[in-house]
Amino acid sequence: MNMQEVVNNVPDYQVFLTVDEMDRSTRELAREFPSIVTVFEAGTSRKGHSILCMKIGDGPKNALCFACPHPNEPIGAMTMEYFSRALAENDQLREELGFTWYIIKCIDPDGVRLNEQWFKGPFNLYNYTKNYYRPIGYEQVEWTFPIDYKELHFHNPLPETEALMKIIDETKPEFMYSLHNAGFGGAYWYLSHDLPQLYDRLRNSALKQEIPLSLGEPEEPFITKLSPAVFKSMSIKDAYDFTEKYTGAAPDIKNGTSSSDYAMSQGDCVTLLAELPYFYDPRIQDMSEGEITRREAILQNVEMNKAHFSALKKMLTEVRPYISLSNPFVKLVDEVIQFVLEGSEAKIQWANSQPEFEQPAKISEIFDNLQTAKFYNGLYLGLSVRTIEYEIERLQLEEANNTAVIAKLQHTLEKGSKQLKDYCEQLENELNYSVIPIQKLVRIQIESGLIVASHISKKQRDGSLASKIFE
Repeated sequence: MNMQEVVNNVPDYQVFLTVDEMDRSTRELAREFPSIVTVFEAGTSRKGHSILCMKIGDGPKNALCFACPHPNEPIGAMTMEYFSRALAENDQLREELGFTWYIIKCIDPDGVRLNEQWFKGPFNLYNYTKNYYRPIGYEQVEWTFPIDYKELHFHNPLPETEALMKIIDETKPEFMYSLHNAGFGGAYWYLSHDLPQLYDRLRNSALKQEIPLSLGEPEEPFITKLSPAVFKSMSIKDAYDFTEKYTGAAPDIKNGTSSSDYAMSQGDCVTLLAELPYFYDPRIQDMSEGEITRREAILQNVEMNKAHFSALKKMLTEVRPYISLSNPFVKLVDEVIQFVLEGSEAKIQWANSQPEFEQPAKISEIFDNLQTAKFYNGLYLGLSVRTIEYEIERLQLEEANNTAVIAKLQHTLEKGSKQLKDYCEQLENELNYSVIPIQKLVRIQIESGLIVASHISKKQRDGSLASKIFE
């Protein structure tokens, strides 16, 4: 069976699965294929939810795939929903790839539950932004692996992170797929290793599905570009060094490092991330020249961000005395407000120190700096609104007479909710976006994973079937 058949067989998914639906499906697959699929509890979440891991096949090498490392990113869960069944049903696929697969559809069930209100649609900017949740860095599974680097010392992994660490420690995977996705833009990839022979094939996996490549700015200025739309895996060390270089001070980083860094510390593990958006605008891949320089685009981005997050800070200041420590929505907003308002100087210094930024910016770079950034900024407005909603619901459940406090919160909520609707309406007018079918996104992630996994197989077993079927 060749790779294109596996890719073509992806169902036409219309919605994303909830945590309970994923768990049921995982257990059903093990019951259906008891000699091929076993399910075990890899760990439990902070709220006590069982983290289910499937072990599929018995190949000589190990591979680890985990989805929802950020709980607002469920595309990978659908990819693993499909891939786990494809592996169970297809003996030839398992044998030719040559791995024992460890697959977790949902590594952060507590966080995913806080996103489920948009999982069934409608898929538009307002519904996504209004129901979006993402945790602060030190509560993200992907970014809480232990590290000691210069003045950064992090040794407080989450229970969910410890579940992954245990699998990595015990299986020493040669391939790891951390199933992320973006929200808006185009397709791009991260790899722990420089594998230039794969880059055209990775890009083609998106182009075959008519999904544009993300050819604008990288997510962060310190990220190394290996090839158009392909980047070296992000490292917390790179983030540290960038801030230190352009501010002259050690950064105040409160989280740990990534799964890729950790896996590499345990062995030579190739890690892949395939970042795919829910929404895209064709300008994300427009390489024609714009009317401003790249430096001007970056500096406009800095000013836009500072104004946006200053307004959010003002909104939250109105209700700050009533925000409880248990509120899950405010932490990331507060972190980003601090990062933008205090850390913008490093980005300004960086922009002013690069001579090549004096050249005209590509349309894609301008779009990333101004429109894509505006989309992502809106998500923190949505989190701010959810922060206030959470406190109103909490106080309404208490016995005490909180009428005056609730009225104060309600007043700020009404202003914030109107601002959120107006913001999303403005985005709708500014963007020429399309909603990407889930099937296309899963196909890209499946093909990307097979490209890298089969490359590792080919490297280990050159001349075998595995070296031929995926070419």
